[in-house]
Amino acid sequence: MPTITLSVPEELKQDMDESREINWSEVARTAIRNKVSQLKILRSICAKSKLSEKDALELGRKINRSLHERFNG
Repeated sequence: MPTITLSVPEELKQDMDESREINWSEVARTAIRNKVSQLKILRSICAKSKLSEKDALELGRKINRSLHERFNG
């Protein structure tokens, strides 16, 4: 199995060291696996999309504006 090296802030490492019973490598593997799965789904959706990049950006801006107005009144 390939190995990767992960850098974390010192404070986070200290917090991790307080929970030595946790298999942090497995936590990282699971998080990476989940993110890769999400990206595959996103790529699949994008491949089927008929929106241009410009259209998608404009739609994203409209959604952001709408959410901002909804939650910030």
